[in-house]
Amino acid sequence: MAKLVMLLAALTVQGARAEIHSETIEYRHGDKILQGYVAYDAKLAAKRPGIVIVHDWKGMGPFVKKKADELALLGYTAFAADIYGKDVRPKDSKEAGETAGLYKSNRPLLRERVNAAFKELAGHKTVDKNKIAAIGFCFGGTTALELARSGAEIKGVVSFHGNLDTPSPADAKNIKGRVLILHGADDPYVPPAQVAAFEKEMKDAKVNYQLEKYPGAVHAFTNPEAGTDNSKGAAYNAAADDKSQVAMKQFFNQIFKKKL
Repeated sequence: MAKLVMLLAALTVQGARAEIHSETIEYRHGDKILQGYVAYDAKLAAKRPGIVIVHDWKGMGPFVKKKADELALLGYTAFAADIYGKDVRPKDSKEAGETAGLYKSNRPLLRERVNAAFKELAGHKTVDKNKIAAIGFCFGGTTALELARSGAEIKGVVSFHGNLDTPSPADAKNIKGRVLILHGADDPYVPPAQVAAFEKEMKDAKVNYQLEKYPGAVHAFTNPEAGTDNSKGAAYNAAADDKSQVAMKQFFNQIFKKKL
């Protein structure tokens, strides 16, 4: 408990001293214009690790921008990727499902889009290109894993309540970094059979992975906008959200060899 209090106090002081710069950045995948969001502490002189953040099925929006700002306060340069393209922002769940489905059914395209974000971040003036990780939420978790399976030079991947399936499990042999899966134990969209298949995929490829399951949590447990009704299959869970944030921070400290 004392260690946790000290950590929170240190983060508070760091946040008070930080000068967070954020901006929207247009970048490209072929002739497609994408619109990402970067955040970093302008007061830090040295290059620092970079984190790619991938949105859920609703596309780029306030949720991932907030996550980018939070990571910037921790001393990272965070880049919220845009998988769908500039101004492609689904207006409801039906449209979100259709748009996400275009990429989930075309994993090569999905990998190309997220690799475009990875390259954009790696070239940023504040980033140590040898220290990059990726995180994602729901659809974004799936995407971050596909970035790793593509063989990208990343230190680690964190999936928050993401789908774990892939049409190419043998590609796990391309994963160069560590993997952390933060999973709602009661998530109906990522059933036990899918989790078991994922674990087999990781073990067969000898990937250094960790899976944390949060009892009572379902899909979208990090997103307050999901409500709190578990019967809908997607709901916010404050306890699971808090635990997952701690797990992510500890994971980053480990892969980037930072002190707690």
